[in-house]
Amino acid sequence: MSPALDIGIAADLRPDREGTAGGPDDLLEEYDSPATVEAIAAALRSRGHRPRFLGGGRRFLGAVLARPPELVFNIAEGSLTRSREAHVPAVCEMLGIPFTGSDPLTLAVALDKAVAKRLVSSAGVATPRFAVVLGLEDLARIDLAFPLIAKPVREGSSMGIRRNSRADDAATLRREVGRLLEDYSEPVLIEEFCPGAEFTVGILGEGAHARAIGVMEIEPRSGRAEEFVYSLEVKRNWREEVLYHVPPRRPARLVRAVEDLALASCRALGCRDLCRIDVRLSADGAPRFLEANPLPGLAPGSGDFVILAERCGLPYEELIDRVVQSALARAGREPCPSA
Repeated sequence: MSPALDIGIAADLRPDREGTAGGPDDLLEEYDSPATVEAIAAALRSRGHRPRFLGGGRRFLGAVLARPPELVFNIAEGSLTRSREAHVPAVCEMLGIPFTGSDPLTLAVALDKAVAKRLVSSAGVATPRFAVVLGLEDLARIDLAFPLIAKPVREGSSMGIRRNSRADDAATLRREVGRLLEDYSEPVLIEEFCPGAEFTVGILGEGAHARAIGVMEIEPRSGRAEEFVYSLEVKRNWREEVLYHVPPRRPARLVRAVEDLALASCRALGCRDLCRIDVRLSADGAPRFLEANPLPGLAPGSGDFVILAERCGLPYEELIDRVVQSALARAGREPCPSA
């Protein structure tokens, strides 16, 4: 067990931003609840550490300058810019404070779905064909095969993705792209829709020490599986909408292929300590990289990563400790945890 540490928790809380943002009802979807911060703090206290809340943004900056912690446990989403998730780790790097999770470059790259897809593709990882549009006039140059799905290019937590985000024709695609451009004021990613099963893979560690803790298949309870969209509505009501299978009810060879693709994606992006990789099967049954989340939600009982970890026999307190140990190993404070 590592020595007791003064650990600051960097997080942006949803209640601090409520009432200040207009736009779609999911505009604050990425931000955390006080309950999640307290759950992380309790897990840290269970290992003898002394956690304290640092906040995010300017509050975080003031807190670390006034009293630097020995380690920052980072779940801060940031705000305003496409590199928002890189803000906290960039400050930590500048001040020489160890922190959990990926570095600023990886967080900035992974948040932009198109940049992430280009990077993993250059490393030989298969991903659906895609395009990025800045306006409706760009749709005329798209050379992709229907069905397609449209997403905000730099958001997470299924922001902007609805049940009807899947488009079978040009009119539907135009409607969806128009909605996203208006609601999120950012480019839109359009990709060829994969009709096969959907999976998410939880990974701990980094580089050669990165290991998948498990693979979770996401099965819709109703509707045609080949048209299923893991949308905002589904995630908010997941107990009624989907079944989570850990391990997946698929052949071991396929599950291994999904896991291998996720690990290759994680390493290509340089993810550290923890990440979640979303994968879906194409029409030919082969796994395809959808996106990476190096800041996966850690809400107890509802975050996909947490659900997956618990169903793989990794309790919440141990999950948080594994993240801390990985960060300490990188900082030279502890031996690298075993796989």
